[in-house]
Amino acid sequence: QAAGRAFVPRPTSTMAEVEDAPPADAAEGGTSTGGKKGRYRREKPWDVDGIDHWKVEPFTKEDNPNGLLDESSFATLFPKYRETYLREVWPSVTRALKDQGVACELNLVEGSMTVRTTRKTFDPYVIIKARDLIKLLSRSVPAPQALKILQDDVQCDVVKIGGLVRNKERYVKRRQRLMGPNGSTLKAIEMLTGCYVLVQGNTVSCMGGWKGLKTVRKIIEDCMKNMHPIYHIKELMIKRELAKDPALANQSWDRFLPKFKKKNVKRKKPTKIGKGKKDTVFPPAPVESKIDAQIASGEYFLSQDAKRRRAAAEKLEKQKDALSASAKRRDEAFIAPKEEETDEKKRRKSAVGDDDVAAAAARLAKKGSEKKSDEKKKRKSEDASAFVMEDGSAKKAKKEKKQKRDD
Repeated sequence: QAAGRAFVPRPTSTMAEVEDAPPADAAEGGTSTGGKKGRYRREKPWDVDGIDHWKVEPFTKEDNPNGLLDESSFATLFPKYRETYLREVWPSVTRALKDQGVACELNLVEGSMTVRTTRKTFDPYVIIKARDLIKLLSRSVPAPQALKILQDDVQCDVVKIGGLVRNKERYVKRRQRLMGPNGSTLKAIEMLTGCYVLVQGNTVSCMGGWKGLKTVRKIIEDCMKNMHPIYHIKELMIKRELAKDPALANQSWDRFLPKFKKKNVKRKKPTKIGKGKKDTVFPPAPVESKIDAQIASGEYFLSQDAKRRRAAAEKLEKQKDALSASAKRRDEAFIAPKEEETDEKKRRKSAVGDDDVAAAAARLAKKGSEKKSDEKKKRKSEDASAFVMEDGSAKKAKKEKKQKRDD
C-alpha cells in the first residue's frame, strides 16, 4: 500500500497443480513425450537410428581455427638410466609433437621433460596426450610404442603396485606371477585385451582402449591380492568365443563363465596356548634404572680409580674365562673317541655268561699268584748256592787284606 498503490493478492496453486502443469516451452509449441519421466525430454532430429555414439570423431584444424587462449604445460622427471635413450629418440618425439602444434623440451641437467602448447595448437586435449607421452617415456616404454598415445583411440593407464603388498618377498613373487615364465602370462593378457602392458619397477604401464584398460587394471590389482591371472585369462577366452555367436549378443553369459570358489586354507592352531596375563589391581613396578642398580650394588659411591680397577678386574676375569674355554675346545681335539664294539665282540660277550667271566678271572688270579711264589722260591735257592760257592774265596780275600794292613 506504500506510494498509494493498493495491495492485490496473487493467486495460489497447489503442488499437484504445479506437477500436472505442462512445461513452458511445451505450452509455447514444443513437443513432450508425456508423463513425469519424459516431461522434459525433447525430440533430437540429429539423433537417428544407426548412429554409433561411441565413435570418436577426429578433431581437425577446421573445428578450432582460432587456437587456444592460454598456454598450458606439463613436466615430469625421468631416471638417470633413461638419459641416453631419450637423447637418441628425442628428435622423433619432437617431430611427432610438432605436427600437433606442441613444443617439447628435454632438460638433461634437471632430468626432466616438458611439453607446452603453442599458437599453432588447435586441439585442446592434445596437451593431455603429450603429458601421457612423457609419462610413458619416463616409465621405460619404447618411443615408437609411446608415440601411439597421440592417436584418438589410444589411452594409457599407469597402475601403481608398490603399495599393494607390504612384504617385499611376497610382492616380488606376485609381480613375477603377473609376468609369467618368459613373459607368457603378460603376452596372453595383451592378446586378449588388445592392450600393451609393461611391468617396470613399482608400476605397470598400459596402453589401449578404455575397455581393455579397465580389464587390465582389474587383472593387475587381483594378482597383487593373491588371485592368479590365469582365472581372468580363462574368462576372457570364453568371452571372446561367445562374442563370435550373434545369437548370444543379447543374452546373459553368466551360465557359460566359470565360477571359481575361494579356498580358505585353515591354519594349524598352536598346540600350547600361553596363559593370559592375570588382571592386577596395581600397575607393574617401574623398571630399575642404571643408577638405581649402581646404588644397590654400591658402585655408585666408588671413586673413579676404584671404578677403573673394578672394570679392569672384570675384564681380566672375562679374558680368563674365554682363554679357559678356548683351551678346553683345543683339548677336545686330542681326546680319543670311544671305540664302538664290533659285531664279533658283541657276539663273544653274549656267548660268555657272567659266571664264566668270574671263573676265568679267578683262574687267572690263581695262576698269577702261583707264578709269583715259584719265582720267589727260585730266587732263594739261587742266593743260598751263591753263598756256599763264594764262601772260601771270601775268606782268602779277607786274609790278604789283613796282611796288607799289617805290612
